[in-house]
Amino acid sequence: MKIKIINKSNHDLPHYETLASAGMDLRANLSEPRILKPLERSIVGTGLFIELPVGIEAQVRPRSGLAAKKGITVLNAPGTIDADYRGEVGVILVNLSNEDFVINNGERIAQLVIAKHERAEWQEVDSLSETSRGEGGFGSTGVK
Repeated sequence: MKIKIINKSNHDLPHYETLASAGMDLRANLSEPRILKPLERSIVGTGLFIELPVGIEAQVRPRSGLAAKKGITVLNAPGTIDADYRGEVGVILVNLSNEDFVINNGERIAQLVIAKHERAEWQEVDSLSETSRGEGGFGSTGVK
């Protein structure tokens, strides 16, 4: 699938690191380093603008290494970029660690996954089919 992209950053286009990679790294596009204090959040621009086909979304997800090693994650993970959005791809980062985190220009801050999606139509009914789980909610199917 080909996706139109405008790159206003000085960085290479996002790309897959391996043949089996699902996501492509997104890089911070900053004029100067930005400090993210503990529990602080910030929208970090990438300098990228994309045009997705209808029926396709782009999901902005955390990078596992950044989350595990530094406590930095994407706040609304996965963030959804809709096919009709034409603004800059931004990443809402949050610092869940106890230390300041410096975001440098070009730093890999998140990953982008391209995915198909369906549109649903609601069908109002008076009852739903029975299942063995029934109304069991959070944690109801796990170990007790």
